[in-house]
Amino acid sequence: MLRILIACLLAATVAGCAISNRPQADQAEVVSRSYRDSGPSTLTLYTMINTRTGSGAHTSLMISGSERVIFDPAGSFRADVVPVKDDVLYGITPAVEQAYRSSHARETHYVRVQTIQVSPQQAEIALQLAKQSGPVAGAFCTNSTSQLLKQVPGFEQIDVTFYPVNLSDQFAQIPGVVTEEYRENDDEDLQKGLAVNNARLNQLDGVSTQ
Repeated sequence: MLRILIACLLAATVAGCAISNRPQADQAEVVSRSYRDSGPSTLTLYTMINTRTGSGAHTSLMISGSERVIFDPAGSFRADVVPVKDDVLYGITPAVEQAYRSSHARETHYVRVQTIQVSPQQAEIALQLAKQSGPVAGAFCTNSTSQLLKQVPGFEQIDVTFYPVNLSDQFAQIPGVVTEEYRENDDEDLQKGLAVNNARLNQLDGVSTQ
């Protein structure tokens, strides 16, 4: 059993669900980068899936309400223009959201994106739960996301799980969920994708501040 657990942790580390060592932002940076989408309140579940085996590699949740954030538990995503506190990514503009999914989609993994419209109250509860979650241990990304969802009114039927595809399949059963797949065929190295998208975001940020 110990061997299996170690193997799972190593696989999660390679795929993007690992112990996070991202620099922590101060509150002033979080406030300055805060972004609110003009559309309806939504929850978006991201599931990173291995293209060869079909197994899940990472789970995260974008919450769009009074502000738009991504709860990225034990995640690997980092960008200079995206403040992080514990495992919450702030300032999720359309460009940042695109960079997030693009960084994870590559030759070896694709991203299943599942979105559901919710009430502002549901979104706010999810947002507060994400902010209160604290740093999540490696390989607990799906466990912590499923626990969060289960506490949101209307999502009580979610069973807590460690398996990304299991959570995705549960989420798909909720009426109103819209599912899409995002794929890219670039290098399998996650760090290369992160670096490329960080550079793009920095360039966009430089243009917007001129």
